[in-house]
Amino acid sequence: MRLVVTTDTVGGVWTFTQELTRGLLEHGHSVALVSFGRLPSPTQQCTCETLAHTWGDHFQYTASDVPLEWMENNSRACTDAAPLLLDIIKQFEADVLHSNQFCFGALDVSIPKIITAHSDVLSWSQACRGTGLTPSEWLQQYTTLVQRGLSGADAVVGPTAWMLHALEENFDLPSEYHVIPNGYTLTFAPQSNPRKLQAITAGRLWDEAKGIGILRDVSSSMPIFIAGETEYESACVIETVGSAIQIGHLAENELHALFQQSAIYLCTSIYEPFGLALLEAALYGCALVLRDIPTLREIWGEEVLYFTEATSLTDRLQHLYTSTSLLEEMQHRSYQRARMYTRDRMVSAYIALFSASIQRHEEKACVA
Repeated sequence: MRLVVTTDTVGGVWTFTQELTRGLLEHGHSVALVSFGRLPSPTQQCTCETLAHTWGDHFQYTASDVPLEWMENNSRACTDAAPLLLDIIKQFEADVLHSNQFCFGALDVSIPKIITAHSDVLSWSQACRGTGLTPSEWLQQYTTLVQRGLSGADAVVGPTAWMLHALEENFDLPSEYHVIPNGYTLTFAPQSNPRKLQAITAGRLWDEAKGIGILRDVSSSMPIFIAGETEYESACVIETVGSAIQIGHLAENELHALFQQSAIYLCTSIYEPFGLALLEAALYGCALVLRDIPTLREIWGEEVLYFTEATSLTDRLQHLYTSTSLLEEMQHRSYQRARMYTRDRMVSAYIALFSASIQRHEEKACVA
């Protein structure tokens, strides 16, 4: 198969598409990766150059800074990106368009269009603020882009059942939809060096969904480090978060090194449709301590520790701080659960979906 895959360079979607792309290439398929939102970082650019060097004509990468549909200037999200995507689809002779943005499901192309719904603004607002967003031209544009994309897609995929149900509360979905959990596979075995008794959390800290503010009311005997961007466009993280230590944005290799050094990964998110950083941290050997929200229960079951508010989070951290046996048990259980979500399992499910979609298109063409 020859696939055009869209991505963005802002958050976890980039990690997801890198894993998917590597898996597709390893299975003998060809990928044209196209990123939007902002131009790639040097690390991201280098990653794609390495893929191109390794896979030759089977991989190509195109970067664009056209805004994403949830960004402030979203009126250009589809109109400015469409000509580029249509040209790549034609020149690459693609069999499938796999879009990780909603709006490209509306493109007028004769190949299957599969959307992966990583999150959406309306369910984000309901989870983070408990209310809908104030009506605006931007919001109207966003909902129009999302619905047009979903209406034009052959199928939509969610990383969790919760994400699909949340999306369905606000939009009409295609008749075909699937749950395919995200996957991640380490390229090497984690080092068995002694870990520091510290907790790490990571993500876009300017995003209300990350729920970082809870740390202002947490008392911890161990240091808590916060890694991630603190501002983007008009959004900005609160200046201080209790005694937690903000260390800013880290490159992927730096973040992974911190995972290997740390005993605990802490997820304070109020809204987390999957959470690839959690999966990476668990694979690197961290015990997971997570906010008790439906998606994280769906993914991690009873193999991690949960909290609901600052007091219970303080208690969980204190128990892990004082009990080496509990800490080692939760590290093991988190790791074993994480091993369920492999790159190959995810990629195999997507390949089956892509293949079935191509077959249906060919059958329809024969009937026509």
